[in-house]
Amino acid sequence: MSVKVAEIKNILQPHSLASEVAYMWDNLTTQRRTWVSEKEELRNYIFATDTTKTTNSQLPWKNKTTIPKICQIRDNLHANYASALFPNDNWFKWEGYSRDAVTKQKRNAIEAYMSNKIRQSGFRSEVYKLLYDFIDYGNAFWDIVFVNETHKDENGEVIQGYRGPKLKRISPYDITFNPMANSFKDSYNIVRTLKTVGELKWELDNMPELGYNKDIIEEVDKYRKTLGAYATEDVSKAVALSVDGFGNFYDYLQSGYIEVLEFEGSINNKDTGEYLQNVLITVVDRSKVIRVVPMPSWMGKTTKGHVQWRMRPDNLYGMGPLDNLVGMQYRIDHLENLKADAMDLAVHPPLAITGNVEEFEWGPNAEIYIGEGGNIQELGRSLQGVMAANNEIAILEQKMEEMAGAPKQAMGIRTQGEKTAYEVQTLEQAASRIFQNKITHFEIECIEDVLNKMFESARRNMDGADLIRVIDNDLGVVQFMEITKNDITASGQLRPIGARHFSAQATVVQNISNFYQSAVGQDPSVRAHISGKAIAQLFEEFLGLERFQLFQENIRIQEDAESQSLIQEAQMQLQERELTPTEPQLPPEVEAAMRGQM
Repeated sequence: MSVKVAEIKNILQPHSLASEVAYMWDNLTTQRRTWVSEKEELRNYIFATDTTKTTNSQLPWKNKTTIPKICQIRDNLHANYASALFPNDNWFKWEGYSRDAVTKQKRNAIEAYMSNKIRQSGFRSEVYKLLYDFIDYGNAFWDIVFVNETHKDENGEVIQGYRGPKLKRISPYDITFNPMANSFKDSYNIVRTLKTVGELKWELDNMPELGYNKDIIEEVDKYRKTLGAYATEDVSKAVALSVDGFGNFYDYLQSGYIEVLEFEGSINNKDTGEYLQNVLITVVDRSKVIRVVPMPSWMGKTTKGHVQWRMRPDNLYGMGPLDNLVGMQYRIDHLENLKADAMDLAVHPPLAITGNVEEFEWGPNAEIYIGEGGNIQELGRSLQGVMAANNEIAILEQKMEEMAGAPKQAMGIRTQGEKTAYEVQTLEQAASRIFQNKITHFEIECIEDVLNKMFESARRNMDGADLIRVIDNDLGVVQFMEITKNDITASGQLRPIGARHFSAQATVVQNISNFYQSAVGQDPSVRAHISGKAIAQLFEEFLGLERFQLFQENIRIQEDAESQSLIQEAQMQLQERELTPTEPQLPPEVEAAMRGQM
């Protein structure tokens, strides 16, 4: 071994914990390579503009058209999932678990605070990204971070930006975990990110709560500068390590980036023999540990989360709605290009030339000189198979929508056949059952988890008063509420109610409307036992019209009495005006003459 290689190995002497975390990352990444390759093939089909970018490129067809059916199903699912999750602005509520937590003042403070943070932090944009992961990969991952965004203006004054909890999407490619665990919460996880040296130093100086080891970060920066003097082959010999996306280790050191692996969970420290439980370990360059701290959450668990579209037995990596449609998409493109090639052959068939025929150009009004014994014959093809291909493509497209849980009714397309009102409702409920099940699952496992972790992060990190912008529903004006940590400290949880209640409420409203139109609903003896007040309250709540205060007890009687009173008062004034005697009016010329005499 050369002296240079020995020196480099000494410089890059790894910490045992770092080596263990790096080994776990490499091992788990290797195990899921098949899954990654399947997702890459699916992604190619989603964003394909022709078949040259997909596995259909292996077919010998001249035409390369792709029908983007998978992409259309993806967009359809995303649009309907998003509209079901956020049907209106009041899509979540606070449920208190104690007498103090259910007071109106406490509920209003918590809901106003979270509504403000959700609106300012770009919450919906991140949820939309998670929905795409939910559809594309069958798995969505996220984390909750507390941020304090500030910047300086041209005068050096510090301007406070957003401060509070924030939802952060994690790419499925950048996180690994134990897929055999009972649940994601019971497994450790490792997240990979890339940062510049400057970013790491900025976090060290401006975010001391992270607990980074300053000496290790300075050492990382120092050996980057030191190893720049060595040759490429010396570093390659010393380090048998291939960093994701950078080739060899020397290229990685020269890239200006630092790979950061963050481990969350429990691990055994081989140096000390100590079992570290519920800790956060940050590793850089797969060799140096810059922090080992307890998990910051009050619950002692990770703030990250995971949701699957279709669960697999004994495997936490879920299956997406588009995964088993790739073969059908392949078949559709195959039939489409087969049909196009058949039509090309039928319209422009090959020619069989026999005997003595002079060279010619095939086209309208072409003159062809055929010698003795010569002949030209079109090798035409029948178009009968083309119509069969069209029918098969339509059948495949319909099956793909049904298997993905996205029936045509979700796009506003009516199915064939005459139906009664009850039949339409029954069919719509049955057709959207898969869709409703999946979006309710996402709402419970993802949105509810995110809301409560954001709320926990806010309470844990809040150190002063926060000014919140709210709208008074009674007056319809903007007000500002000062909220402290004590105002939002309560026993309970936030529950999203968009997807779970959207379908159920629509069904109830439709059922009641149909009931009142039926013969039974029109029977006075039946209607006499149905509360009009309860029906009015139900429609106000289910239609999301509480802020307009449409329901007020006997308000129609009061309004009618008020209107009748105004009508009577106007009639009395009119009658008084008619009964009051008025002085006779003289013609204008007479009045003028009288004024002249005076």
